[in-house]
Amino acid sequence: MDALAYLDPRTGRTWPLETPRWCGDAQEPLLLTELPGLAPGDIDPGLRSLWRYRAALPPLAGDPITMGEGCTPLVPRLLAGAKALLKCEWFMPTGSFKDRGASVMLSLLRAQGVEAVLEDSSGNGGAAIAAYAAAGGMRAKIMVPASTSPAKTVQSRASGAEIELVPGTRQDCADAALRESANIFYASHNWHPFFLQGTKTLAYELWEDLGFRAPDNVIVPCGAGSNVLGCGIGFSELLRAGQIDRLPRIFAAQPAHCAPIAREFLELEPAAPQPTIAEGTAIAQPIRLRECIGVLRLTQGGAVMLSEAEIGQACLDLARSGIYVEPTCAQAAAAFGKLLAAGTISPEETTVVVLTGSGLKATPRIAELLGLSL
Repeated sequence: MDALAYLDPRTGRTWPLETPRWCGDAQEPLLLTELPGLAPGDIDPGLRSLWRYRAALPPLAGDPITMGEGCTPLVPRLLAGAKALLKCEWFMPTGSFKDRGASVMLSLLRAQGVEAVLEDSSGNGGAAIAAYAAAGGMRAKIMVPASTSPAKTVQSRASGAEIELVPGTRQDCADAALRESANIFYASHNWHPFFLQGTKTLAYELWEDLGFRAPDNVIVPCGAGSNVLGCGIGFSELLRAGQIDRLPRIFAAQPAHCAPIAREFLELEPAAPQPTIAEGTAIAQPIRLRECIGVLRLTQGGAVMLSEAEIGQACLDLARSGIYVEPTCAQAAAAFGKLLAAGTISPEETTVVVLTGSGLKATPRIAELLGLSL
């Protein structure tokens, strides 16, 4: 096998992995060249974290930065009259799936000599980078829009991260982070390919959860697409390794108010983004849109757009079955019902609904759904 390298998937150009970088020379979004995957015997059964799949990850010198991320519950529930398997990704140290990517990305960067990192996120991504940087003895700077509720940055501040408030829109914040990347390494959960090496462990974990077989369908809430891409990478590695005989169909759930990936896949006209209750997926300009569409097509999956009412109702319905998650990830449950009703998936199939963030992250939003004043 050729040496592992950074890869521009659109041109095929590569760069050596030894030198830390977060993009190509012309600011292209990068992936990594192919890794071979693993077999059941390569899993470390003594580790209760995603690092049990270390043999499938890029080589790491030294110990990882880990707090037990991964190994999340897979819970059966009846949704829309059919059985779904809920992958409870909020059972992580910081309360969201972003811990998978943060653990792997920062572990690899620390091993490369990176001591301080920059992130732009007012939510789960910033919280995860701040916490794992703290756990790894690294400094973190998190840039957030100045309009962000102070409550949303408390978790990152508590981890010791420096918070910079950026005037303007979320896009203005992202642009400011790009400029700041000249001064501090940009370890963005949206940009860095190491982050996707963390999210791909979701695919390995589902494979192990299901007795070393792939589910028929995986439905994920989708903003920038790190779970779509992670599942695409992980299941493709398992297919190349001969551990599964087909790829599961991957479906992306997005709010109709901000659904660039779904609109592109469904061949609909672009629409200006609007505020949405599913704010964690409100990414108007996902940098890997082309690659996300590629995964949906490769797996013969699809995309679902959801109204605000559908998202809110799914959030409350889950809560009333004991599953308390933020509206952002309740989209995946709403999409399950729509896909069933359309006949796209069937009740007999094994369908995983990925729930990515705790309802504790969205108390004001859920209070509004309940008609409560805080």
